[in-house]
Amino acid sequence: MAERYDAPVLTVAKARRVRARRPPPAGVRPRYRTIMAVDIEGSATRTDPVKAELRGTLYRLLEEAFTRAGIEERHREEFVDRGDGALVLVRPMDEVPKTLLLHAVVPTLAELLAGHNAGLTLGPGRDRRMRIRVVVHAGEVQSDGRGSFGEALDVAFRLLDCPEAKDALRSARAPLVLVVSEDIYQSIVRHGYEGIDARAYHPLVRLEVTGRRHRGWVREAPPTARGEVPLVG
Repeated sequence: MAERYDAPVLTVAKARRVRARRPPPAGVRPRYRTIMAVDIEGSATRTDPVKAELRGTLYRLLEEAFTRAGIEERHREEFVDRGDGALVLVRPMDEVPKTLLLHAVVPTLAELLAGHNAGLTLGPGRDRRMRIRVVVHAGEVQSDGRGSFGEALDVAFRLLDCPEAKDALRSARAPLVLVVSEDIYQSIVRHGYEGIDARAYHPLVRLEVTGRRHRGWVREAPPTARGEVPLVG
């Protein structure tokens, strides 16, 4: 008599785990996006209640900067939270050239940030000033329904988080430094479009991502008349 074999029972919980391990569905296509990401300086040194305040302020200022620049919600995807920063993916539309980010969004964000910092009352445990690093890049972005990923995002985040970018902000008087990728520098910055001064950008770092070399360029936001005192963090 043949030996009987009982197949293992596939429980609901196990079935869900199996589905979760499956690769993303075939046919996922890359989408070209202009990438802007921001990171708050010294967030790890703040208490959780202060972090919550800083996050709320960052999102409010980002929304205002994009609105003032005329970049509406239909032009971009929802802000992606990064804990102590945010990611913005701008759709490729004629109304939103990359120059608009460099010439309008980033300077406006720096102005709003300087105004926010100047209006705060300083004191022990009451420092809510905020300084940020900003990166602008562009490229193909993938999405699998759980989030966005891809080499272009890897490059942007590596430039944003590199020690050289953190050092540049630490030594800056302005509350914001901007890092742009080599692609953005060569295709936009060096041509000197209206409101973009190529002379203000300087080589910052060379890094390698998936076997390719990438260079980043940095510029400090123009200082305000009041000046800015760097935060330690």
